[in-house]
Amino acid sequence: MDHFDIKDGVLHAEDVALPEIAAAVGTPVYVYSTATIERHARVFLDAVADVESTPEKPLVAFAVKSNPNRAVLAILTKLGLGADVVSGGELLRARAAGIPADRIVFSGVGKTADEMKLALREGIYQFNVESEPEAEMLSTVAIELGTTAPIAFRINPNVVAGTHAKISTGGSEDKFGVAYDRAMAAYARAAELPGLNVRGVAVHIGSQLTNLDPSRAAFEKVGALIADLRAAGHDIVTADLGGGLGVPYDPAKPTPPLPDVYGAMVREVTAGWNVRLLFEPGRVIVGNAGVLLSKVIRVKPGVTDPFVIVDAAMNDLMRPSLYDAYHEVRNVEPDGSRMTAHIVGPICESGDTFAKNREMDAVEADDLVTFMTAGAYGATMANTYNSRALTPEVLVSGNNWALVRERQPIESLIAADKLPPWL
Repeated sequence: MDHFDIKDGVLHAEDVALPEIAAAVGTPVYVYSTATIERHARVFLDAVADVESTPEKPLVAFAVKSNPNRAVLAILTKLGLGADVVSGGELLRARAAGIPADRIVFSGVGKTADEMKLALREGIYQFNVESEPEAEMLSTVAIELGTTAPIAFRINPNVVAGTHAKISTGGSEDKFGVAYDRAMAAYARAAELPGLNVRGVAVHIGSQLTNLDPSRAAFEKVGALIADLRAAGHDIVTADLGGGLGVPYDPAKPTPPLPDVYGAMVREVTAGWNVRLLFEPGRVIVGNAGVLLSKVIRVKPGVTDPFVIVDAAMNDLMRPSLYDAYHEVRNVEPDGSRMTAHIVGPICESGDTFAKNREMDAVEADDLVTFMTAGAYGATMANTYNSRALTPEVLVSGNNWALVRERQPIESLIAADKLPPWL
């Protein structure tokens, strides 16, 4: 469910007509719905509220990489969510949004010593360590700072997620985590290292999961590993089950499992673990909460179907080019007529294509269109290819809206280039 609806013939974000935003901010622009973010966060929180846990309630740590806008993070921290971060920059963003350090988990395969120092000084809840060499580096950094780093090893369970290859993270040839059959040795080695508090297990098999069977298989392996680790003398008190729950992009495809179904599966699999469970949802909270608002530049005749050329491009929304991802495209003021077209942007690459042979609302030059379900992995992946300014972002709440990231002036992009003295 989202809060983007047609009212009086015009698509609105909550109670704000999208043409009002386009007129004030220009296009392309990302538009987020506060009500949708809040609803999806509460639905997920409710779904995992009574899963197996210690006296501490589960920690739901929002995957900052999916949407790092500080305003979005501020909404979530008020609801009690923490943050799953994968860089020092994301850690600083989370803290700037008011997320307490003791609700932050640091994941990622390539943490640097400087990032480790930052996280230790902030006092984060846990590092999800992805290799034995990383554990050794973290030990050295913690000793240097005179502190102790709480860690879980991220385990690669060799479970194929059944999602796009570029967002699958739990297979044996993926770069993430410690191989399952190396886990016992990794924990034994970490227990010998000073400055580490080895206390948890983590797993994350991929993103945009549409079937719970791979997650169940991975979680069952985690449960068996926890039992083996405790038998070997390790005090395991946390289990991070990652994120990845999918959202509906293409209305023609089956709807992914809802959070309450996911929660029921987790409740069944984790019964008796006696750990504090951690979750890292991202897309499932913000995906449907955002749209990319764009304007049609012109409609160009094609050999078969016409090309609808919009002012948004692959640098604004990379998912179709990168993953062949589907985003529904709507006319902001539809008249009921339909057309079949190729939807493309202005960048000088054939890859700058959002859809081919797409049946869609009929459009013509200067019409506004929205790319739906763009709140996750949209603005966060935007770039300045073809010297295009970074896309601005707007947050709507009821009948109010605010610019929460300005459009970068192209002059500032040019000014960042420095000429060497010999030119």
